[in-house]
Amino acid sequence: MPNVTSQLHTLLEQPGIITMPCCFDAFSAKLIEQAGFPLTFMSGFAVSAARLGLPDTGLISAGEMVDQGRNICSAVEIPVIGDGDTGYGNPMNVRCTVKSYAEAGFACIMIEDQEAPKRCGHTRGKRVVDRREATNRIKAAVAQKEAGSDVMIMARTDARHEHGMEEALWRCQAFADLGADIIFLEAPQTVDEMARFCRETPGYKMAHMVEQGDTPVLPPAELESIGYKIAAYPLTLISSAATAMLSALDALKRGKTPDRMLEFSELRALVGFNAYDEELKRYDI
Repeated sequence: MPNVTSQLHTLLEQPGIITMPCCFDAFSAKLIEQAGFPLTFMSGFAVSAARLGLPDTGLISAGEMVDQGRNICSAVEIPVIGDGDTGYGNPMNVRCTVKSYAEAGFACIMIEDQEAPKRCGHTRGKRVVDRREATNRIKAAVAQKEAGSDVMIMARTDARHEHGMEEALWRCQAFADLGADIIFLEAPQTVDEMARFCRETPGYKMAHMVEQGDTPVLPPAELESIGYKIAAYPLTLISSAATAMLSALDALKRGKTPDRMLEFSELRALVGFNAYDEELKRYDI
């Protein structure tokens, strides 16, 4: 297996923005890789929906997230960033979470400053912890990385929603100073706010392109010109999948076959049957 953390370092050092569709299971991750994207992110919103059928409001456990991530990371060779939510407790819990994600095969883990239980960053009702607890989470995550866990750290703040841009930018700067590799300001509300974040925050920055969310959805080229390194699309795949499934269910309910489907041969190939059968030939089976 390639060293995915080194791969991610190399990607970040190369010129240009990285377009990153987000996955929710091993199959969606494989589709992203086969489509030629060099990086993916395991979305907590999408995993909670796909695995439990529940909203992203802290109802999924750390163990379930790590289990889902292990399957995803095992299915692909591209780097995967994992949603580590709040780190699931105090600084020692954060260190344990970072260690578990690294052992599962993630190239990077995201830790955020919301109160637990957290919720999707583009929904109402979210609250953040105070500065001391927020910085302690990132300090612990970086300490675990420096202790030997081969994983990068993404630090996220949701402070813009409740406390405004000044507090959010203070936290972004503090997270960078503590050694976070990638900084993520959730839900800036205007292009000017996005540009200010990139201008005033050192290091690599990630944009969160949530369709119909709080942040303007800009083309990757414009995000790059502002100063972003990664353009993440957290809900695009699961939303598209849900749209297609609802359409297929509606057709079946009306006694029809869905109009748009993969051929069975195409689906078999995507799942891996062709490669499996070729490998079996080595054993005269």
